Amino acid sequence: MKRRILFVASIALCLSLLAIHSTHSAPAETRVEISYPAALDNGPITGRVFVIISKSDRVEPRLQAGSYQASVPFWGQDVNALKAGESAVMDAGVLGFPLKSLSEIPAGEYYVQALLNVYTQVHRKDGHTIWVHMDRWEGQQWNRSPGNLVSEVQRVRLDPAAGFNLKLSLTKKLPPVVVPPDTEWVKRVKIQSKLLTEFWGHPMYLGASVLLPKGYAQEANRKYPAIYIQGHFGLGAPFGFTTQAPAVPESAEQRKARLSRGARETAAEFSEAWMSNDFPRMAAVTFQHPTPYYDDSYAVNSANNGPYGDALLTELIPYLEKNFRLIAEPQARVLTGGSTGGWESLALQILHPKFFNGTWSLYPDPVDFRRYQMSNVYEDDNAFEIPVGDWAKLIRPLSRNAEGQVTLTMREMCQLEEVLGSRIRSGQQIAAWDAAYGPVGKDGYPRPIWDRLTGKIDREVALYMRDNGYDLRYNLEKNWAKIGPDLAGKIHVYCGDMDNYYLNLAVYHLEDFLKAAENPRAEAVFEYGRPMKPHGWQPFTNAELVRMMERHINKKVKVVAR
Repeated sequence: MKRRILFVASIALCLSLLAIHSTHSAPAETRVEISYPAALDNGPITGRVFVIISKSDRVEPRLQAGSYQASVPFWGQDVNALKAGESAVMDAGVLGFPLKSLSEIPAGEYYVQALLNVYTQVHRKDGHTIWVHMDRWEGQQWNRSPGNLVSEVQRVRLDPAAGFNLKLSLTKKLPPVVVPPDTEWVKRVKIQSKLLTEFWGHPMYLGASVLLPKGYAQEANRKYPAIYIQGHFGLGAPFGFTTQAPAVPESAEQRKARLSRGARETAAEFSEAWMSNDFPRMAAVTFQHPTPYYDDSYAVNSANNGPYGDALLTELIPYLEKNFRLIAEPQARVLTGGSTGGWESLALQILHPKFFNGTWSLYPDPVDFRRYQMSNVYEDDNAFEIPVGDWAKLIRPLSRNAEGQVTLTMREMCQLEEVLGSRIRSGQQIAAWDAAYGPVGKDGYPRPIWDRLTGKIDREVALYMRDNGYDLRYNLEKNWAKIGPDLAGKIHVYCGDMDNYYLNLAVYHLEDFLKAAENPRAEAVFEYGRPMKPHGWQPFTNAELVRMMERHINKKVKVVAR
């Protein structure tokens, strides 16, 4: 009997302990439900929904999210034909950045907001039907794009340990972009591209901001050379031109000291030079060419983006030359730009060597894919880590400060991109290269050069990028005998030796080839900011750059008269 009693007691105790363990180990439910009313939109809507959480309400949480350097936590997932009144549900399994799961939020008071990035279905010329976010002249900014749905900001207490079920209603649409008005000096244009519209099966637009030279209105029969400035989407004036005086005047000694530290001239200083009597009479032009994948097309023909290179050269530039009295001759067209714009200004010159008369490329994106950031995509197996021996691994960085401190890893960047958009629809940097350089996948979306979650490099994609001309060093080396005669003396590249994104490494490879090139000699210029000069470094002011371009143009034909 005693044995039987002890046995039953033991069983009861075990069951009790199991119950207690089960109660404490079961995770509390953490979920957010997002919906929109029919009064706001009849729906259904396909797109991507986000939840953003911040400790501060200095600006709306949506405006604090998405930066790979300083983003507040946010989570995103696709919605397919979400109807008015239905809820999109996010739980602990939805990926976020920089926190991966909703369950990782520390208990506390937060400001919370939801946003729905609206996609459009397109039927492309290549036969693919896909859903993408069509730019609304905001430059593929998901948290600012007109027509996207957002909720009011709520202050709530969240405690994953206790669980929560937060309900957010999208109650308003973001307003249209306000385009700055034209002035005496700056004009803006926007035209529908026939080539791109045909490719996408949807109206597609190109634009430009044009900075006119002094005396333009008074000399109605005069034509001018053009500086084509490449870079990210923006509606501001070229070179930051402004007619407003600086808020705080600066003495000559202060200006000299600032410039000696490597700082550029201020917008007001450049503008003063541009409006002076003793300055080259040229026009400066920035392009607007956002794609459904990025704020910028990289100015090339692309299997995923469409014929942006052709559209810029055969539609937009001829339009500008006709309507702004620009000299429609190769010797009067020069290029510059930094970072993305640095790559574009170099690519436009290399891919169209007879069309342009020179490029001044500043800290360009990877120009040799043996240094695609830190990866050699032709030989490496993984973009996130490097095996060392049998057991150890080194982590690949994406960015660093000028002292060498890593500020973001490639794995973290790809986590951010995966949260912002599936199927290469993040609107971020690695996705932009996939869309501009890579092949179309079987599903109609860009085929990524590496898996966003594992970092596994797809060698076929890498070779496609190389063999289709996007590896600029490889392109030059392969085709030098043909294109070299039209590029001699036209290439100028400038980069800091501690570029924050390691872009100097690919520039070194490009320099090695161009310095050794023969028949003809490249006569290329390379200059590096040393020591410890970061991304954004350039050895001259913008006003000095314009004067350099004037001297270069006038070597062949005098078209820039004062």
